Amino acid sequence: MLDQSYYDKVDEIIKHYGRKASSLIPIMQDIQGEYRYLPGELLTYVAKEIGIREAKAYSVATFYENFSFEPKGKYVIKVCDGTACHVRKSAPILEAIFKELGLSPKKHTTDDMMFTVETVSCLGACGLAPTMTVNDEVHPVMTPEKALALINALKGEGA
Repeated sequence: MLDQSYYDKVDEIIKHYGRKASSLIPIMQDIQGEYRYLPGELLTYVAKEIGIREAKAYSVATFYENFSFEPKGKYVIKVCDGTACHVRKSAPILEAIFKELGLSPKKHTTDDMMFTVETVSCLGACGLAPTMTVNDEVHPVMTPEKALALINALKGEGA
């Protein structure tokens, strides 16, 4: 059960966009922006508040890859594995990050909620390959060593 403050924040977001079905996606984006994921309880609440069926809200949320029902860490790391990044050795970068953080393709977020690691098909920075982002900040021409140095710097910030 979520704290009342979550619902109060969602009420503010709904008020901003209006109580209409066409507001669903921007409302979900703002909720995820606020909490780094989309709590199911809030999606159910939003559906009721804007007058759509809960199933419709869930079908929209599951259609778009951007929405996540799982809590994400403070730092969301996206490692590109698109063609340009893959041929320039993005796989060893991902392996080094997984090893450093004790993660795997099945476990994406550290227990302390500090890091979430995801692979993506393209970050749109092919000329800078291999590329990764941390909270949407692009880090170009990465190597496993540079990635680990960045993670260690972030660990220092988070302490």
